[in-house]
Amino acid sequence: MEDKNTTILLAEDEENIGTLLCDYLKAKGYQADLYLDGEKAFRGFCAKKYDICILDVMMPKKDGFMLAEDIRSISPEIPIIFLTAKNMKEDLIHGFSVGADDYMTKPFSVDELVLRIEAILRRIRTFSNDTEKTVFKLGNNTTFYYGKHTLVVCDKEIKITAKESEILRLLCMNKGGVLDRNSALIAVWNDDSYFNARSMDVYIAKLRKYIEQDPDVEIVNVRGKGFKLVY
Repeated sequence: MEDKNTTILLAEDEENIGTLLCDYLKAKGYQADLYLDGEKAFRGFCAKKYDICILDVMMPKKDGFMLAEDIRSISPEIPIIFLTAKNMKEDLIHGFSVGADDYMTKPFSVDELVLRIEAILRRIRTFSNDTEKTVFKLGNNTTFYYGKHTLVVCDKEIKITAKESEILRLLCMNKGGVLDRNSALIAVWNDDSYFNARSMDVYIAKLRKYIEQDPDVEIVNVRGKGFKLVY
C-alpha cells in the first residue's frame, strides 16, 4: 500500500526515536519529515502539504494535543495519529476529542504503525474515489458530502474529520433503523474496546453539535443498542 507521493509529518522530540521512525517510513516508500518540537512542526505544516500527521504527545514548546488543535484549525480533515508514553484513559479521550484518528502507546511496533497508516490512508482514498455514494441529503436544510468530509447545515459549511465522516455515513446508511454500537466500532476502528467506545461517544457528541442548528435532524440514543439518525 506504500505510495511514494504520500507525505507524512512526524513530530517527535526524542531525536533518536524520531530519526529511526522517519528513516523507516522513507524505507517503506513514504515522504516523511521529522520535527523535534511542536512549534517547528506547526511551521512545517503551514509551509508544506501533508497527507497524514504523526504526533508525539509530550513535546517542548507545543505539545501534541495543542499541535493537533492548531493543525485542525487549518485542515480539519487531515488524519492524525498520536504517539505517547501515556496510557491514562483521560489522555486517550483527550486525544480523540481533538480529532485523533488513531492512538499508539509507546513502546510500539513500527510495522504496526505502518499498517495503521495504510489503513487510514486506504479509507481516505476510498472516500475520495467513491463518486456515487458520497452525498446524503438530510431533510431540507442539511447535506453531508462524505467524500469531502463536509457538512452543510442551514447554508453553513462545516469541515469534519475522517472518523466523523465514517460514523455519519454509517448513520445515513442505517436511516430508519438503528446503527448497532458494536458493529459501528468494528467498522470504524476494527475494535470494540472500551477506549474506542468512549472515543465514539465523543465523536457522536461532536456530530450532534454540528447538526443542532437544523431542528429537523437529530442523532438519538437507542438504549442498549446504539444510535439512530432521525430526519
